[in-house]
Amino acid sequence: MATLFIADLHLHTEEPAITAGFLHFLDGVAREADALYILGDLFEAWIGDDDPNPLHQRVAAAIRALVDSGVPCYFIHGNRDFLLGKRFARESGMQLLPQEKVLELYGRKVLIMHGDTLCTDDAGYQAFRAKVHQPWLQTLFLALPLFIRHRVAAKMRADSRAANSSKSLAIMDVNQQAVIEAMEKHRVQWLIHGHTHRPAIHQLTANEAPAFRAVLGAWHSEGSMIRVSESDVELVQFPF
Repeated sequence: MATLFIADLHLHTEEPAITAGFLHFLDGVAREADALYILGDLFEAWIGDDDPNPLHQRVAAAIRALVDSGVPCYFIHGNRDFLLGKRFARESGMQLLPQEKVLELYGRKVLIMHGDTLCTDDAGYQAFRAKVHQPWLQTLFLALPLFIRHRVAAKMRADSRAANSSKSLAIMDVNQQAVIEAMEKHRVQWLIHGHTHRPAIHQLTANEAPAFRAVLGAWHSEGSMIRVSESDVELVQFPF
């Protein structure tokens, strides 16, 4: 048996093939897992659990079916869906986790997170993140009418694309020292995250010993998962 990790699906109505691939994954490979962890950006945007988008209802029902089959599902918020709340979690059966979580998996201690907090060289993004994670601002936003929230979210996505177009790839990647500090803080030799869309397994040194950082790929034209078993940690790309 194995535990599966995915991230950065960015589900939205304009990409039905990705949604279909995810639903197929939930009804197939995921059914054989010990557990499924979704490490953020499951959705392209999230403006509140009260959004009646049929896509959200389909995804919630599919995750609930996986959970009801005996496979627990856990979720860490991403930078796109950090407002996903307890109502959707109840409907889907997912368990919400803090932004950093240490797991004991088959004899390994593994730190999991979305990964955006590791991109410390991107000062503009980190300032934005700190602002939108203020509870009072989130409460104010969620109190707005849905049509206004849709407009705000669309503008934020457009602004993000414009800002990222002028940033170097290095700035938008993780900072190596931030990675080491996170792993040493939690005293782990394994880290799994998403966010950067750069799938790979990197070797480094942390806690004065060999360590590994496994990065999930985004679901653009194919699926991406990390499969952790007793014998191995594998990065797996697969067709929808």
